[in-house]
Amino acid sequence: QNDLQDLHYLESEYCSQGDTVHYNKPIQFFKSAYDSYLLDYEDNLYLDFQMAYSAVNFGYRNPLYEEALNEQIKTLPQLASEYVSKEKVILSSLIGKTCQKTFGQKGRVHFNVGGAQSIDDSLKLVSINKGNRNVFAFEGAYHGRTLGASALTSSYRYRKGFGEFGSRALFIPYPYCFRCPYGKKQENCNLYCAKQFKRLFDSEYQTILDTRDKSTEVSAFYIEPVQGTGGYIIPPAGYLEEIATVLKEYNILLVSDEIQMGFYRTGKMWASEHFNITPDILVFGKSMTNGLNPLSGLWATEKLISPDKFPPGSTHSSFGSNPIGCKLGIATFEHINSSSYEKEVSEKGKYLLSELKELQKKHPCIGDVDGLGLALRVEICHEDGLTPNKGLTDQIKHTALKTSIKTDDGDFRLVLDIGGYYKNVLTLAPNLRVTKKQMDNFITIIDRIITSLTKNK
Repeated sequence: QNDLQDLHYLESEYCSQGDTVHYNKPIQFFKSAYDSYLLDYEDNLYLDFQMAYSAVNFGYRNPLYEEALNEQIKTLPQLASEYVSKEKVILSSLIGKTCQKTFGQKGRVHFNVGGAQSIDDSLKLVSINKGNRNVFAFEGAYHGRTLGASALTSSYRYRKGFGEFGSRALFIPYPYCFRCPYGKKQENCNLYCAKQFKRLFDSEYQTILDTRDKSTEVSAFYIEPVQGTGGYIIPPAGYLEEIATVLKEYNILLVSDEIQMGFYRTGKMWASEHFNITPDILVFGKSMTNGLNPLSGLWATEKLISPDKFPPGSTHSSFGSNPIGCKLGIATFEHINSSSYEKEVSEKGKYLLSELKELQKKHPCIGDVDGLGLALRVEICHEDGLTPNKGLTDQIKHTALKTSIKTDDGDFRLVLDIGGYYKNVLTLAPNLRVTKKQMDNFITIIDRIITSLTKNK
């Protein structure tokens, strides 16, 4: 306890509060982790259902990664990025071959140290190839908080006060069927939202297109195949395919941000695979190293990233392609290639989604549940089942973090994440190795918390 008090004091005196730590009141310290669990300084055990925003897809302290980490530390732990490690070449080839097999196009890989930094690198590629950085992005988009990535992130709050960004985004409504921005119903809308996007190309007076030569002032469309921070929203079947058809017709690049949804979070290696689209550029990060090393990157087709288009010195990071991160990335490929995550994640996701739908029947405050693989959403509303209820959502998260709930397997707290346009969505990203018992315990805990918070209302 004395150690924890000292830590609280030192944090209050010397740590910037510009990050998200102080979203929690009081702030939350943890001291250890394993599998799907975190342990605090009072030895309370937490079942983690956000896994560092889908970074730790394969569990805390996974022995496979510990072995890879220890092996690399003993051989080549650091290397100036001017030089080449075996690990960089092997990881690049693994990603490149995977994308070539999936999307039918040869490409190359470029590494950086974080998802937002790789979004910035993708903007450089777009600019080099297209001549400008004017892009489409979705309402609800979150692509990071560097100056470049902030320009593509739809929340003005993240851009406010930082001046010019060098890129300009035209934000398009995401196909958010539960809260359709056009007031339509999915069962009979005939993808009205996709038609509204196509309408931008009807004439020169929609501002996008010069109809005489079909040139556009927009170079790329940045998408999240499943929207992440926006609330784990899954687009309806056919929508992204229609968008991709328009982009191809007008030579607009498709950039897929797979930072949260890559590496089997949705049940496939890349979330794009669910929607039959072929990206020109794909950005990845987080779970490539199971959250153990800040390594990210992008894959781009050969015509965009060939050495004549992207020559030496086009961009640089001292710790991009660091040997430890690349070794951990190789371990991820070894793990997924020896496992059956496509089948397992799909089955687990269907089970958890069915349990959440049963919970929805019990609690009127649950307005919507949906999921793809083990990326699931629980939208918390008022009793009308539609009006966003941010207050109750915050209470659920706070109660889960501060209250131990008894289950047949012991007492647990929960680590949850909140997203959504109205900050009223529980975005669930459990360990991809999560067990049925852990999912059942989660349902038990969340059920009791919601019951306790709503029983007198």
